[in-house]
Amino acid sequence: MFTQVFNWRTLLALVAIAIVTGTIFYSDYLSKKIAKEERKKVNVWVQSLKTRAQATEASALTLTNIITSENTDIPIIETDENDNPSGQGLNLDTVQIKADTSYLREKVGEFKKQHAPIIIEINSNPLIINKYYYGDSQLLKEVRYYPLVQLLVITLFIIITLIAITTKNKSTQNQVWAGMAKEAAHQLGTPISSLQGWVEMMKEDVANEKIATEILKDIDRLKLVSDRFGKIGSTPQLEENNIVKQIEGMVAYIKRRSPDKVNFNIQVNEPEIIAMINAPLFDWVIENLLKNALDAMDGAGDIKIFIKDEKAQIIIDIADTGKGIGKQNISKVFKPGFTTKKRGWGLGLS
Repeated sequence: MFTQVFNWRTLLALVAIAIVTGTIFYSDYLSKKIAKEERKKVNVWVQSLKTRAQATEASALTLTNIITSENTDIPIIETDENDNPSGQGLNLDTVQIKADTSYLREKVGEFKKQHAPIIIEINSNPLIINKYYYGDSQLLKEVRYYPLVQLLVITLFIIITLIAITTKNKSTQNQVWAGMAKEAAHQLGTPISSLQGWVEMMKEDVANEKIATEILKDIDRLKLVSDRFGKIGSTPQLEENNIVKQIEGMVAYIKRRSPDKVNFNIQVNEPEIIAMINAPLFDWVIENLLKNALDAMDGAGDIKIFIKDEKAQIIIDIADTGKGIGKQNISKVFKPGFTTKKRGWGLGLS
């Protein structure tokens, strides 16, 4: 039970969650630390303004200029006690300030959501109180968004890894099916050859000639099946064939083995439609589709085969009046091994 739950997928997910969680907490710690340092910087700058306003010495002005020159990334706006911008600010778009009178007010509203203002009394008589609103620096923004970027990268990494592993598993599964098919064809080869020898011996007795002929038909059928299985996984040799003739032959074969209450109807817009196909494998496709149609109709109904030559492509549409495929199974019908039949292998359509 433990090994079923704790597999490589679970481990991969836990590692990803641990990395993202750790990064989020560490980034939050860093952002808070940077925010404290930035508030200290803003406070120092504000205090220097107060000192400059109250002092008469040139040294106070020099100190303010030095502090101002060191702050190149924290945007600051000065307002009165009613949040009306005075027009002074730091690290803001000066062009935008001149072009748009509402720019500073919008920035004040934005900065209010980020940090509490620093309030300072510039003068006591008359009483002058200023507020200084400030926003996040570029560094603080990057630190806060970093976990989201990392989460996106890790998510993409996991998705790509899962797709790669799933593709590899499907490829391995397909190789297994192809290997099984080739082995089945190989195993059939010996008894088929033996049966052919026995049939030749039976033909020597005139009384057995009719039986031998029928057995030979079944042997030819086995050879065809063996040939089909042997071609799975290999590059098929294509030859020009008349699609209409191939389908008519396969319909005739299935019709002889179908109940009388099943009607077959072929509708084609051209009597001869030539295409490059591998005849045995093409017949196998049509045979599987017709057999599935028969199984779905429970011994009675209509099977219609529409063949259309549309220059760029040839469309073969096989429709039956059976019960159809349930919506929940539509996405699974081409998966090797899936079947709703009690004795089915689930290899027909795939």
